[in-house]
Amino acid sequence: MQNLIKRIIVLGSVVLLVVLAFKYCQFKKDDDFTIDYNTNLIQQQILNVGKLVVTEGHFSEVITYKNQQKYLMDMVSFEKKALVVVNANVTVAYDLHKMKYDIDEKNKTITILNIPKEEITINPDIQFYDVEQSKLNPFTGDDYNKINKSVKANLAKKIDKSSLKSNAQNRLISELSKILILTNSMGWKLQYNGKTIESDKDFNEDLKL
Repeated sequence: MQNLIKRIIVLGSVVLLVVLAFKYCQFKKDDDFTIDYNTNLIQQQILNVGKLVVTEGHFSEVITYKNQQKYLMDMVSFEKKALVVVNANVTVAYDLHKMKYDIDEKNKTITILNIPKEEITINPDIQFYDVEQSKLNPFTGDDYNKINKSVKANLAKKIDKSSLKSNAQNRLISELSKILILTNSMGWKLQYNGKTIESDKDFNEDLKL
């Protein structure tokens, strides 16, 4: 009788250990699955954000170009001049395909390692009016290169003084916020430059765009 009881106890213990081991493995499996699911979801969201964010603007300006060629110890000069009308389409773009990041599954943290610089493209349409020149001082390719260089330099100053860059940054932050919303909803953290990003305001202050 005692042997039978011992056998039952041993058998029960074995069954209990098997059940506990199965439950542990099942729990472990479910936990791993959850981590994998979260990671895949985050990676997919980053891929969705990883696109070209483009903000467009239009600028116009009118300049007068003058140049003199002097001869005979500056006693004789020949001038050329033109009225130059410029209409330019300008784009400020962030290529988020180039964004670098790290996913720490253990600590449930996404770290943005690098955000690409803005890419500014200026496409000017230059028209010449009231062109005056002489055979001894005609317009050449060098003049057009100087005008084009001057036009782009002036447009760059206008862009800096305009709201085009800040509008582009706002669009960038709007895209990055999609990652923040997802991480917050899943209980993860989003970091940049060693700081935790908790709101759009943090993007403005901490990303230093």
